[in-house]
Amino acid sequence: MFKKFLTILCIITACTAPVFAVPANGNKMVKVGISDAKFQNYYFTKTVVSATDRFRLIDKSTNSLVSEFDADTKVKIEIKDNLFTVSQEDESILAKNLAGPIVVESANGYVTVADLKRAGKPAYYRGVFEITKVPKKDNQFNVINILDVESYLKGVVPNEMPVRFGLEALKAQAVLARNYVLKPRERNYHNFDVCDSVACQVYYGANTEQELSDRAVFETEDIVAMNEGELILALYSSTAGGYTESFENAFSTDLSNGTRLFPGAPKPYLKGVPDKKDIPVLSDEKAAREFYTTEPKTFDNASPYFRWKKEWEKTELENILKKTLKTQSAAGFVYPKFTNPEDFGSLKDIKVSRRGVSGKAMCVDIYTDKGKFSVQKELPIRRAFQKNNISLPSANVVFDFVTEKPDSVNKHAKPVTKIIAQGGGFGHGVGMSQYGAGEMAKQGYGYEDIIQHYFTNTAITTFPVELSNKTGKDTASQIFYTKEKKAFLVVENKFQFTKLTIVLNGKELRVEMIPSLFGCEKFDISKYIKKGENKITYILPYSDLHKKPVRVYVEIREAANEQ
Repeated sequence: MFKKFLTILCIITACTAPVFAVPANGNKMVKVGISDAKFQNYYFTKTVVSATDRFRLIDKSTNSLVSEFDADTKVKIEIKDNLFTVSQEDESILAKNLAGPIVVESANGYVTVADLKRAGKPAYYRGVFEITKVPKKDNQFNVINILDVESYLKGVVPNEMPVRFGLEALKAQAVLARNYVLKPRERNYHNFDVCDSVACQVYYGANTEQELSDRAVFETEDIVAMNEGELILALYSSTAGGYTESFENAFSTDLSNGTRLFPGAPKPYLKGVPDKKDIPVLSDEKAAREFYTTEPKTFDNASPYFRWKKEWEKTELENILKKTLKTQSAAGFVYPKFTNPEDFGSLKDIKVSRRGVSGKAMCVDIYTDKGKFSVQKELPIRRAFQKNNISLPSANVVFDFVTEKPDSVNKHAKPVTKIIAQGGGFGHGVGMSQYGAGEMAKQGYGYEDIIQHYFTNTAITTFPVELSNKTGKDTASQIFYTKEKKAFLVVENKFQFTKLTIVLNGKELRVEMIPSLFGCEKFDISKYIKKGENKITYILPYSDLHKKPVRVYVEIREAANEQ
């Protein structure tokens, strides 16, 4: 989409000008579903809310005040006949037959669900709660935390990545977490954008915030990762094992008719990459076996899951597979469909028949005396081969059958057949490896380097701003931090307007353009960039041509890491 250099007329003039009094563009809001203590349930019939300071409840359907409460007062909210009832701790009813949603807000405190803990601490939340009925489910509601994205990230980053990994790793995590909440992989929820568990990204709220991770969020405020002018799907996992995997080799594509296609549709920026250039593609059995049964030097070596081993006795694994194959058949990734444990028979062999570029198993064939069962896709494969009811750490795995002869003392003992799985990594292994990011930061890489190592052809930019001549939409401001005195102004000029004004660090810059056939134009603004904090204000002069929106943003690191 972008051209590195465009042959267009660009006249930029500078003069001293006051910084326009426009608030920073930090008003993006997110709705987070709050789950129970076990992170298993998002649907409730009653809940007890409170706050750390004075708080109040509002019935949003009528915009009327229900009641106000002192700090730490416990208030019960129930639903019956699809209407809400609000009671005090002594069960005395304050209001009933409320249509809702019910808003819980505290001007100077945190809102909380009584007795709910996160990371061993009371779960306190910035923003407000909104207690909202679940569509098409009678007498059930969600507890939704509504807050701005940057505050949300403060409750995500230290819970998704150990703070000891360092500032630059935490910054990379902050940028990717910002991308993820603004562009999640799936939208499975009616009332909220993301959940608070590992099914989305872990969010524990304000009581788990830490100084260094807060700084990482602050110093990457409004920064995102983009490919060809669009936010990337920012996937990450704990440990890749030294080689990340391409998106299509780990995830399926869900069609509108309910069909799941695997391999999935590829994404140009989510390509498998090795930590070291001399590591070959691991898609054949020999290369994968050599890599995952040894410990080559990579960015992931510090992870406790860099290399791992699981063992089963033959009968043990047979009994496990009889259960797990039935479960994974229901998900649609076992062929032929397995429903009856008696159809399994005696286990004879296990072979990985297809691997991704990182050696990740895409299809595992299980041979028995009654036939062959094939399991596809990394997560069903991990869930099929459980040990003590725990899935494999990753699908970067090789299998071996080993027969152990009885010792010479017990002559009547029979040989024991064991199945050994050896592998590397923890999680799906697509996108950023969190342990790898920690090691890269330790070695002196910046967060931009970390992101561009794991995401090919990806630029680091401010969040795109839309401008138009609608009231209040013709001006916007952003604050961004950079260590490099290099940046480009990117203008998506689909409607071929000719003028734009920016105020960058107190300098007014007027950009004039000759309309071109290109959709995007880039202007070097490096001479006006400071190391550290920068403030930019975009001003769209009025024109009848500007009724439709145009997008502008600052690119602080070009996409220059083609693999």
